[in-house]
Amino acid sequence: MNMYKLSKKSTRALCEGGIMVALAVILGMLRLYRLPNGGSITIAILPLVFFAARYGPGWGFLAGFAYGGLDYIVGHGIAIDWTSILFDYFLSYGLLGLGAGLFHKNKYRAYIGTVAGGALMFLSFYLVGVFIWGKYMPEEFLGLTMTSPWIYSFLYNTISVGPNVVLTLILFALLHRVKPIRKQLLPEEL
Repeated sequence: MNMYKLSKKSTRALCEGGIMVALAVILGMLRLYRLPNGGSITIAILPLVFFAARYGPGWGFLAGFAYGGLDYIVGHGIAIDWTSILFDYFLSYGLLGLGAGLFHKNKYRAYIGTVAGGALMFLSFYLVGVFIWGKYMPEEFLGLTMTSPWIYSFLYNTISVGPNVVLTLILFALLHRVKPIRKQLLPEEL
């Protein structure tokens, strides 16, 4: 690949990435439901996965990382200290972009990327929930007595991440019916 093509692709990726991060911030403000101890049900991950599925894991990680920081600042993030900011925002969404971008050459990259990115984001949230937020675990959650931060974090983050992944998959299925968007989701386009 010559230097001109590389520069043109990088410029395009930076511009599209900025637009997708901005769109994710806006969509993140349109919460369908806000959980009491942080986390929301939104469609904010849709543009991040769309971007990562087009440009790959490196660009996806950068876009997710940038979104995570903006989500903390603009979205009035909840944190205990710098570690919860780093892992609950920057790293979690960076991993979403990384996972979503891993399958950027696959025919079903938007769908597989949503699941893979969502799984990595869940893993980050889950471990933060166990090691950082676990000391604030309630005695009862969903009618169950909580005795382990491992179980509490699993339940809480399943409720937080699961609907976002499912909504994103549904929206990709609907968007896949729109020809100009379907064309952008196909590997041949890049």
